[in-house]
Amino acid sequence: MVSERRDTRDVRWLFEPREAYNAPYLHMPRTQLQRREGAAPAGARPGLGYAWYVVFALTAIYMFSFVDRQVLSLLVGPIKRDLGVSDTRIGLLQGLAFALFYTLMGLPLGRMADTRNRRNLIAGGIVVWSLFTSLCSLARSYWTLFLGRMGVGVGEATLSPAAYSLIADYFPNERLGVAISVYYMGVFFGASLSFLVVGMTVDALARTPIITLPLLGAIASWRITFLIVGLPGLLFAMLVYTIREPLRRDLRLTSEGLPSRLSFGEAVAEMKRRWQTVTGLSLGAIFQSACAYGLLAWAPAFLQRTHGWSAGQAGRSLALILVLFGCSGMYVGGILADRWYRQGKCEGPLQVGVWSGLGTFFLLPLALLLQRVEWTFILLAPGVFFLALPMGTAVAALQRIFPNQVRGLVSALFLFFLNLGGQTLGPLGPGFLNDHLFHNDKMIGPSMALTIGFAAILMQVAFLASYAPYRRDYREMRAAAAR
Repeated sequence: MVSERRDTRDVRWLFEPREAYNAPYLHMPRTQLQRREGAAPAGARPGLGYAWYVVFALTAIYMFSFVDRQVLSLLVGPIKRDLGVSDTRIGLLQGLAFALFYTLMGLPLGRMADTRNRRNLIAGGIVVWSLFTSLCSLARSYWTLFLGRMGVGVGEATLSPAAYSLIADYFPNERLGVAISVYYMGVFFGASLSFLVVGMTVDALARTPIITLPLLGAIASWRITFLIVGLPGLLFAMLVYTIREPLRRDLRLTSEGLPSRLSFGEAVAEMKRRWQTVTGLSLGAIFQSACAYGLLAWAPAFLQRTHGWSAGQAGRSLALILVLFGCSGMYVGGILADRWYRQGKCEGPLQVGVWSGLGTFFLLPLALLLQRVEWTFILLAPGVFFLALPMGTAVAALQRIFPNQVRGLVSALFLFFLNLGGQTLGPLGPGFLNDHLFHNDKMIGPSMALTIGFAAILMQVAFLASYAPYRRDYREMRAAAAR
C-alpha cells in the first residue's frame, strides 16, 4: 500500500511540458513513459553539473539581452544632439519605451511558459529583440526610436519567465536561491559588456561622425553601435538548443495523483490566494530595480557631465565595478537566502532585501554627491554590492510558494510590476528632476541621489511588510506538497 501511494505521487515528475494539459499518455505506466521521454528514474533530478550548465547558458543569453537593453545609456549625448530630445525623453526611451511592451507581452508569454516548450519560446524571443535592436540604427525621429525600443521589449519578455521556470525544475529548493542569483548576474555582466563595447565604439568613432555603409548609405556613427550589438543574436538563439527541456516538477495534482489541468482563471485564483506576498515582493523588487536602473541608465552620463570623462573611460570603470561587486553581491545574497532557508527561516530571501535597502540608502546617494571621483568609486563599489543582494532571491522566493503550472505566469506578473514600475521610475526620475527641479545638466548626481535614496527606503518597508504573509503561504504550499 505504501509503495502504491509513492508510485502515484511520482507521476508529478513525469510530465511533458509541450502537451502539459491534454497529454494522452499521462496514464501510461511509468516505465513506458520514461522510455518515451528518455527520463531519469521517477523523482530523480538531472545531475547538478548539467543543471549548472543550463544556468550558465541562460545567464549568457540574459547577459546578451541586457547588452541590447543597455546600449542606449552611452549614446545619450549623440542621440540628444541628432534627435533634439530632453533628458526626460531620454529617460522614457531607456525606461518606458522598453518596459511598456516588455510588461504587456510578459503576461501572455508567461502563460505560454507554463504550457509550451520553454526553449523554443526563448529562441524566438532572441530573434525578435536582436532584429529590433538592429532596426534602432535606422530611426530618424524620437518616435521611431521609441517604437524600436518597444520591439526590443517584446522580444526580451520571452526570456525570464521561461528561464525561472526551467531553473526551478533543475534545482531543489535549498539550492534555488544561488541558482537564480547566478542567472541574474547576467544583468551586471550584460551592462558591463555594454559599457565596454559601446564605450570603446563611441570613442573609436568619435572622429568619424558620418559613416557610409552598403545599402544604408551615409549614417551617423552612433547608429553603427545598434548594429554591432544587435546582429550577433542568431548565435545566442543557437545556444538555446543546447538546453534540454526538463520534466516539470512540483505540479498541482488531482485527487487521483495526476497533474491538474489549470485554466487561466484557476491560475489567477492561485495568485489571488497569495496576493499579499505577491504584492509585497513585487513592490520590494520595483524599488530595488528603480535604484538599479536609475544607476545603470545615468551613471555614464554622470561621469561624463560631472567629471569630464569620455564614454570609453566611463564604460571601462563602471564595467569593472558591476562585474566585481554586482555579481559578488548577487552570489552572496543567494548564499545567505539558501543558508537561512536550510535553517528553517523561509523568509530569508526577504531578509536579504531588507539588508540591501539599508546598505543602498547609506552608500549610493552619498557616492553621487561627493566632488572627488575617487571617493565616488570608493563608495560606489560597496553600494553596488548591497544593491545586488536580492536580485535573484526575490524571484526564488516566488518559485517556492507556487505550483509548477503557475510559475511562468506569476513570474511574468512579477516582471510586469518590476519593469513597468522600476524600469520606468529608475531612468525617468533623474531625468525629470534634472529638467524640472535643478534645470542643470551637471546636477545629474543629486537627481540620481534623490531617486535612489527614496526608492531604497521604500524597498526596506515593502520587504519587511511581506514577512508574515510569506511565512503563511510557504507553509501552505509545503503542507499541500506533503499530502
